[in-house]
Amino acid sequence: MKKSSIILIAIIAVAIAMILVIYTDSSTYSTFTEAKEKNTELYVVGVLNKEKALHYDPITDANHFSFYMYDNDSTECQIVFRGSKPQDIERSEQIVLTGKMEGQIFHASKILMKCPSKYNQDQVEIIESTASVAF
Repeated sequence: MKKSSIILIAIIAVAIAMILVIYTDSSTYSTFTEAKEKNTELYVVGVLNKEKALHYDPITDANHFSFYMYDNDSTECQIVFRGSKPQDIERSEQIVLTGKMEGQIFHASKILMKCPSKYNQDQVEIIESTASVAF
């Protein structure tokens, strides 16, 4: 075989390997039940439980925000976010959390909110918050 053929085959093999790594590593949305089983950082999507109070006291600790959320399986869980309370979280239609379970509490490192747009009724506004302290 020619050197150019061997190099071309190697490049194709590396490209295929990279594609496989990207697709197998890409996360899908999980539930709180799956987060309890796995000890890794996951994405959990759900809605805010508006019947329970949001706990944020910037005077005591400006980097501690907790609330309750339902996932897609209607499982409720307490969420702790080590950052300030995201603006308009009460108006959010859907919340995507990045984080992991520690005991019965989900510790979020990132919050992505999908809120109704205040300008266009058919569009959704996306707001992202990141924790200031890493785990």
